Amino acid sequence: MSANSHPYAGTGQHVGSYYAASANPAPLRPAVKGAHEAEICVVGAGYSGLSTALHLAEKGYSVTVVEGARIGWGASGRNGGQIVNGLNASLDTIGKRYGADTAKFVAGLVQEGGEIIRERIKTYDIQCDLKDGNVFAAMTPRHMKELEHTKAVWESHGLNNYRMLTRDEMRQHVTTDAYVGGMLDVTGGHMHPLNLALGQAAAVEKLGGTIYEMSPVTRVDTDAERPVIYTPEGQITCKTLVLCGNAYLGHVVPTLEWRVMPVSTQVMATEPLGAERAAALMPSDTCIEDVRYILDYYRMSADKRLLFGGGVVYSGTDPKDIKASLWKNMMKVFPQLSDVKIDYAWSGNFALSFSRVPQMGRIGANTYFAHGYSGHGITGSHTFGRILAEAIDGDLSRFDVFAGLPWIPFPGGRALRVPYSIVGAWWYSLRDRLGV
Repeated sequence: MSANSHPYAGTGQHVGSYYAASANPAPLRPAVKGAHEAEICVVGAGYSGLSTALHLAEKGYSVTVVEGARIGWGASGRNGGQIVNGLNASLDTIGKRYGADTAKFVAGLVQEGGEIIRERIKTYDIQCDLKDGNVFAAMTPRHMKELEHTKAVWESHGLNNYRMLTRDEMRQHVTTDAYVGGMLDVTGGHMHPLNLALGQAAAVEKLGGTIYEMSPVTRVDTDAERPVIYTPEGQITCKTLVLCGNAYLGHVVPTLEWRVMPVSTQVMATEPLGAERAAALMPSDTCIEDVRYILDYYRMSADKRLLFGGGVVYSGTDPKDIKASLWKNMMKVFPQLSDVKIDYAWSGNFALSFSRVPQMGRIGANTYFAHGYSGHGITGSHTFGRILAEAIDGDLSRFDVFAGLPWIPFPGGRALRVPYSIVGAWWYSLRDRLGV
C-alpha cells in the first residue's frame, strides 16, 4: 500500500491544523517492510502508545512503535491542548457505579497524567509551550452549584488544588460577560499537543526504541503465543503487543470495535492577535472550558492566536463548515473578535465509551489495550500508558482495577449507538439552555 492510499488517514500526513503548521521539525520514519521480530510492539503513536513505549524504554525494554500515519496524526496532534485533570465520568458517578473503593482509587491517579506530562517535558527538554492553569467556566447558577459540588467531592479525596471564582474574578482570566463564575485548577494547564507527541517520540528513539510510520495495521493475530501484526508491506511478531489505536483502530480488532464510538470535535485558530489584544482577552493566559454537556474550550497559543474549540459529531464525521459551526459560539464569548480572520480550522476524533470511563484490558495472554478516554485523553492517556507499562513489567495492581471494571455496551449496539447518543446530547443540551 502506498502513502497515498491509507485506509483511514488519506496520505497519512497531518491535517491542515495550526499545530501541523507550527510543529517542531521531525524526521519521516520508515514504513514496516518485510518480517520483523520485536520484544514489545505498540500499535499507535499517539499519547497512549508513546507514553507506554517511553515508560517501557525507561525500564530497559526493547520497544517498537507502529503508526499508520505520522506521529500524533490522530487526536494527540489535533486536540485543544488543555491539561484537564479527571476523567469524563465524575468521582461521584464512579463511586455510585463501581463503589467507594474504586472512586478512591481513581481519585488517587486523576492528577497523575498532568504530572507525567510535566516530567516528560522537563526530562527530555520538549519544546511545547507549556503554561499552567485551567479554568472551568459556569454559564448559569446551576453550573456554579455543580462546580461547588465537584470541588467538595475532590477535596474529600484530598485534592485541594481548586479555587472558586466569582463573576468578577473570572474576568481576571477571560474578558467576557458570558460567565457567572467558575473554578480554577492550578494544576491544569495547556501546551502544543503535537509538539508534545513529537518530543516523546524522539525520547523513545533516544532510549533505543524503534518507530515506524506510514504503516497502517490491517490485521492482528492475538491468538498466537507470540502476537503478530500485519501491515500492507510487512509484519511484526512480538512477545507482547499493546493496542493503542483508540478512535482510529477501526475494524482491525473486532473484539474492541464496538466498545467505543468515534466522536469528532472541532478547533479553529484565529490570526495572530498581538500581545496586547491577547492579554486584554485572557489576562492570566490560562485555558478555559465551560461545563455544558457540549462545551466550548479555548486558550491562547504561544504566538497569540485564539484557539477555540467545541462541538461534537457522533460517528466521527466532519461538519460541513467547521468555521461556521464554531464562529457563532466564539462570538457569544468574544463579540469583540468579530473583525478577526480564521487562519486554520480542523476536526479530529476521540473515542467515547458509554460509561465515560476509559477501558483497559488484555486479549489473550500477551495483548494489552487501552482506549475510550471520552474527551479527557491528554491526561488519561499518559496515566494509562504508565499503568500498561507497569503491568507488562509485572506489576498488575493498578491494571487489574481498570481491567476488572465491567464495560457497558451502547444501548442498541452497533445500529443504535449513534442515534442514541444524539438524542442524549440533545436532551442534556436542552437542560443547559434552560438552566435546569
